[in-house]
Amino acid sequence: MMFCGSYRPSDVEFLLKPITIDFIADLEFKESLIQSGTRHYSEMLSPEKVPSERYLGLFHDAHQRNRAQLSGDCLRLAQLLNEKHGSELTLVSLARAGTPIGAVLRHLVARISGTPPAHYSISIIRDRGIDTAALSEILARGHRPQSIAFIDGWTGKGVISRELTKAIAQYNRSHGTAIDPGLNVLTDLAGSAALAASSEDYLISSSILNSTISGLVSRSILNEAILPGEYHGCVFFGDFAQYDLSQWFVDDVVAGAIEHLENGGAPKSPQLSRPAQTAISCSYMKKAMSLYGITDENLIKPGIGEATRVLLRRFPQRVIVRDCHDLKVAHLLALAEEKAVPVETDATLPHSAVSIIRSARDA
Repeated sequence: MMFCGSYRPSDVEFLLKPITIDFIADLEFKESLIQSGTRHYSEMLSPEKVPSERYLGLFHDAHQRNRAQLSGDCLRLAQLLNEKHGSELTLVSLARAGTPIGAVLRHLVARISGTPPAHYSISIIRDRGIDTAALSEILARGHRPQSIAFIDGWTGKGVISRELTKAIAQYNRSHGTAIDPGLNVLTDLAGSAALAASSEDYLISSSILNSTISGLVSRSILNEAILPGEYHGCVFFGDFAQYDLSQWFVDDVVAGAIEHLENGGAPKSPQLSRPAQTAISCSYMKKAMSLYGITDENLIKPGIGEATRVLLRRFPQRVIVRDCHDLKVAHLLALAEEKAVPVETDATLPHSAVSIIRSARDA
């Protein structure tokens, strides 16, 4: 049975297995399980709650401020994908941050080329790899390996890009395929994407909500409930339906992109070369690890999107912003206030924001 979350069936098919799970509400305990190696993060899930009225107001303000850039970058990425793949394109978004972007791209590629591409959303998990059952199902449906384009919202420090490269290389070797492992994103902070519309750390509004912007679907789960050969799991938050903005987001960003098309195309966003962006990213990571005495780079989450996700579902030690008066980080400051997380300002920060996850050793 087709599973599309709260999206229209034509917009995306999630190749995920809806399951139930016992949520772990104690984030400090959850963090200790992850950092001690007792449990992998993909085996557990914290409960989600609907955003407060204050936070929703910040979301809508942020979306309107960034709508022109976001819709323009979606249009630019759709054009780049169309130039590369032509009429033979299969969008495979990485659940769940990539899902809303993939749904938008499907509409825009159809508008540009006249041919709506298929769009599937599948799981990839750090240190666990990609869902090979989902990938094999896509190929079994007749999509050519060369048509596949992996979609995500952004890169932070390049971890998922590297995971994807490793996983697809292994899949290609074992299946005799030639799938392109490149990751295609709106903004590439790490310099690790194959295609990107920008390298600027701006606020992609879908990054600052959870399931209510992603088809009411949780992040992917890989635990004992998932049997060999089954899709990775997820929780469907059907009780949040009245708060759902998933379809609204897709329709509004598509409308913004069409406005760009009708007015001469999308303005080009700031973009550094991949080597320059990689150098900036690596330099900051080394500096931050030294400055904060961190030995595990997974505790450092650079960029607005990653910094927000830490505050939404991890146990943060601190948030660092380049400019506390920048409206791009207003929602982060609100979340930090709600959770009593210290905020520091660093005018030399190469990103708009960074979150540091609290080490279990400090607990």
